[in-house]
Amino acid sequence: MSLKIYKPYTKSTRGTVSVDRKNLWKGKSFKTLTHGKNSTGGRNNLGRITSRSRGAGNKNKYREIDFYRKKDDLKAKIERIEYDPNRSAHVALVKYEDNIYKYILAPGKIKVGDEIVSGRNKDIKIGNCMPLSDIPAGTSIHNIELFPNSGAKLVRSAGSSATISGVDENYCVIKLVSGEVRKILSTSRATIGSVSNSDHQNIKIGKAGRNRWKGKRPSVRGVAMNPVDHPHGGGEGKTSGGRSPVSPWGQSAKGLKTRNNKKTDKFIISRKAKRK
Repeated sequence: MSLKIYKPYTKSTRGTVSVDRKNLWKGKSFKTLTHGKNSTGGRNNLGRITSRSRGAGNKNKYREIDFYRKKDDLKAKIERIEYDPNRSAHVALVKYEDNIYKYILAPGKIKVGDEIVSGRNKDIKIGNCMPLSDIPAGTSIHNIELFPNSGAKLVRSAGSSATISGVDENYCVIKLVSGEVRKILSTSRATIGSVSNSDHQNIKIGKAGRNRWKGKRPSVRGVAMNPVDHPHGGGEGKTSGGRSPVSPWGQSAKGLKTRNNKKTDKFIISRKAKRK
């Protein structure tokens, strides 16, 4: 993939940078793996706003992604690579030897016509899926299961990859993109390579309207409000809020831990490194 830079014919195109999609599939999505997607606009079942700064946005169709990769020992051919509006990575339509079609997250550097396979003792090749116990240390992986047969949960965003650092009894030690190091059962599966669309991080939307297309409404700073609207509001001239950061309802914000440990926290060896 490459980046597309626009000439400054208008104010919005002056700083716009997007990903060039000329090599992606131009047609419609695969019908049997696609269904409609409802947008709540941030409202609950009573029609009341429960998530601020959401609304409108273009209609999207949801592509069903195979995060399990359980069709073992059956070769699959990459039929096409598509844009998916629901995620930062591209998706690939694959056709198995038994004529079954599936969508998977497209690995980086994979091409139309390439063959991939899942199962035990397979080649260490981009796109192949296998248990962590079969992958040598130092290999880049993505689409990682937290628990066996639970479907991939980790390392699914564009351009990301994790690395196998070593083995600890029945666990593999994985270093994630954030710098966090955690243990995952060796029978959990992962896919070789990194996720496609690594240029996603270089996108500049250029104008507020593109965020509206995504269903994002403007977010107003609390210090710009009146005291009746937000705890940070009011004051003479420009103020910084005068207190620790809080939500409009007085709950602590910006980094304060507000929930109990998750059940998988016991597998974390070291947290991500703090930024200086």
